[in-house]
Amino acid sequence: MASTSAALLLYRVDPVEVLIGHMGGPFWARKDAGAWTIPKGAAEGEEDLHAAALREFAEELGMPVPDAREPDLPLGEVRQRSGKRVVAWARRGTLDVTTIASNLAVVEWPPRSGRTMEVPELDRAAWFTPQDARPLLVSGQAELLDRLVAALAAAG
Repeated sequence: MASTSAALLLYRVDPVEVLIGHMGGPFWARKDAGAWTIPKGAAEGEEDLHAAALREFAEELGMPVPDAREPDLPLGEVRQRSGKRVVAWARRGTLDVTTIASNLAVVEWPPRSGRTMEVPELDRAAWFTPQDARPLLVSGQAELLDRLVAALAAAG
């Protein structure tokens, strides 16, 4: 059964830019296209998905979620190539990406070696226009950029 993650896409305007993170660890170290993600993670137990998105954002970037100026914008659900479902919200805000300090994850490296190591879930984060972020994102997440851009255009 495919898992579900909850995500928060932070954005700023004039021009529209989104914050995405580069996945950490040796597998992703020399990759760029398809190696970036919207901060996300699984809900814990019966945790509300929106609450999980806020918690995961803070954990993956090592800093609090910027205060909301208006209600978060629901972006709906997408499915990644792996089958994972991602339910996302967008929040207008900003933060200094030079100070991120992601939580650590345990990975087996090299694969099938039995050896494990701790790596940051995200090794860096950056602001990109939606157009520039699109080819960097994990397959399936680009649709969330389209939804954000459409919602911002509709809001005027």
